[in-house]
Amino acid sequence: MQRLFPRRPAAHSVLFLAARLLAACLIGLVLARPALAADEDGYELWLRYRPLPATARAQLQDSAAAIVTLAPDSPTVRAARAELQRGLAGLLGRTPATPAAAIAATRLAAGSVVLARAADLPPSFAGQARLRALGPEGYLVQRTRLRDADVILIAANADTGLLYGSFAWLRALQTGTGAADRDLARIELASSPALPRRILDHWDNLDRTVERGYAGESIWNWWELPDVIDPRTTDYARANASLGINGAVLNNVNAKAAVLSAPFIAKAAAVAGVLRPYGMRVYLSVRWSTPLELGATKTADPLDPAVAAWWRAKADELYAAIPDFGGFLVKANSEGQPGPQDYGRNHAEGANMLARALAPHGGIVMWRAFVYNPASHPSQNNDRAAQAYEQFKPLDGSFDANVIVQVKNGPIDFQPREPVHPLFGAMPATPLMMEFQITKEYLGFATHLAYLGPLFEEALRFDTRAGGAAAPALTVAQVLEGGHDVAKVGGIAGVANIGSSRNWSGSDFDQANWYAFGRLAWDPLGDSRAIAREWAAQTWSTDARVTEPVTALMMRSREAVVDYMTPLGLHHIMGTGHHHGPAPWIDDLERPDWNPVYYHRAGRDGIGFERGAAGSKAVFQYAPEVARRFADPATTPSELLLWFHHLPWDYRMPSGRTLWQELVAHYDRGVAEAAALQAGWERVRPLVDARRGGDVAQRLARQHADAVWWRDACLAYFQHVSGLALPPGTRAPAHPLEYYQALRFPFAPGHG
Repeated sequence: MQRLFPRRPAAHSVLFLAARLLAACLIGLVLARPALAADEDGYELWLRYRPLPATARAQLQDSAAAIVTLAPDSPTVRAARAELQRGLAGLLGRTPATPAAAIAATRLAAGSVVLARAADLPPSFAGQARLRALGPEGYLVQRTRLRDADVILIAANADTGLLYGSFAWLRALQTGTGAADRDLARIELASSPALPRRILDHWDNLDRTVERGYAGESIWNWWELPDVIDPRTTDYARANASLGINGAVLNNVNAKAAVLSAPFIAKAAAVAGVLRPYGMRVYLSVRWSTPLELGATKTADPLDPAVAAWWRAKADELYAAIPDFGGFLVKANSEGQPGPQDYGRNHAEGANMLARALAPHGGIVMWRAFVYNPASHPSQNNDRAAQAYEQFKPLDGSFDANVIVQVKNGPIDFQPREPVHPLFGAMPATPLMMEFQITKEYLGFATHLAYLGPLFEEALRFDTRAGGAAAPALTVAQVLEGGHDVAKVGGIAGVANIGSSRNWSGSDFDQANWYAFGRLAWDPLGDSRAIAREWAAQTWSTDARVTEPVTALMMRSREAVVDYMTPLGLHHIMGTGHHHGPAPWIDDLERPDWNPVYYHRAGRDGIGFERGAAGSKAVFQYAPEVARRFADPATTPSELLLWFHHLPWDYRMPSGRTLWQELVAHYDRGVAEAAALQAGWERVRPLVDARRGGDVAQRLARQHADAVWWRDACLAYFQHVSGLALPPGTRAPAHPLEYYQALRFPFAPGHG
């Protein structure tokens, strides 16, 4: 039947049309914005191996079809080959073939990636001389002709060099994609480490707690070892090998005697077995009084023959279980730890006794110089910053050849900023090892973004002027390399920030500090900005819209922390024990030099610790040229002013402001910079995966709030002790001083 009236659209049809229109609009919006990245949890660190851009893959389309090993088979060669397979599969979207060794011995396919030691290459190979100069850990990567085929050659003198070269090439593939004119198929690399010892110090306790660790429990599950080995241990080794880190001290410097018992040696041996193919040696922190505590001797006197005999036997036992055991790290006569001074002996006598037990096996002793005024060895100088120099400088040349004195980067304790330790350059007859703290005990833990690359670089490039005004520069990096004496080459160590957190370090950005330490351990004169960009490209994205702003955020972050925590050379004004948050008012601890008031000495007359001629004279422990610069407030860098000088509040700064006005300005700048970090990340966040992007955003919000807390609490206190009004226009603290003094944090992580 013909309808007299047209049919009215049903209600559901109208809704359907509206829904289609809305969907079209939403699709348009989605297409107009960048594709959302898949969520990640940070476990892969900088070894993510995400697909290269199409143009980069095209450059490599005729390369990496196969991985050929000319070097004899070994666990390390297998590790290198496996990493190349993993990396290229991710970067290129296809897994390279691995021909049998018999085939590889007769012919090579064009475009193959070839792993070969110098001994496996023909004498006519043009790079032989260059290879020899690179030493046992160096590597050479180049496009070359080999057996009538055009190949990518990864060559080295030893298997570990092949591993390092493989990681270096994969890194170059990932980070080189930003250069449009760079042919990834023709990357050439040649490098060798400046220092032979590049070590992570784990402050991990045997119960899996981690002192000054903010990333969960220890990755060493001592209870389950040696029977159960976490696969995570292999990934830990891979990450370190990718940076050239070649050693790990497994346990806390505040060591327990039990770590040298047979059960724990077996546990350490199990870990060593996993790390060994990746070029890493295991070391142990040892407690000085171990034989006494275990009931094996009646004393721990290093000159007692029975004590020396016990340590020799223990060294034999260790090397029987761990043939490539690295040696001992020792904290002695420091912060209540026992040591040779308990028996009237000095540090050299103690270190040498242990060194002689290890020497037949090729082991070393890393003897820490972090000591200050023990009851058994009272100091003539009540300045804690001067006391390590006072104890160790007279012993220069007294240590055995396999003893390395391990010195913190600064003379107090891993502060946001310290001057370089005066022992660097002052002990030319003794190998020295730099000790950095990667875990941020005093820089906001895993909560705040504080990229430490600039801190490491600042210390390593400092010119000690140890040779005098007319002599060439002698940087701290050169001191570690032995100066002009190859027999005095030391090393570099970093207190690890690694834990059981899924992302390893508690926050994604704290991974960058592990990365920067490793890269600068390999090349102490590396550029921290270039390293930050390199890390960002591998960890977040090769997109310049990500790498450039992320690098910029990282490079401004440490100075922001200094400004809102300890500007102008202030130091050690953190809360008691846990070191969380500001507490410049504390003055009731057992030792004077545990109290913040000891370090800032603020009062009506001014602020700062006088270390010049009118004070402790610690400034004169530096070489004369440096001492003259630091002794005069007018020539002391403003960032270290209150470290070296006690000055009146109205002291005129180079800016024209008074010291009080300058201090307030720095605190305000630190808060503003924390806000800028937060805002900067929000601009990057849409370009990265939601999970990691959100986590960083939360932490930066907390950092900004903490910066305000630091600023307000410190200004409230310094205003109270100085009696000064805040400069005009300055925001007053949100609360009275008593509010901040009443805050307590009994369960802060990382303490103990």
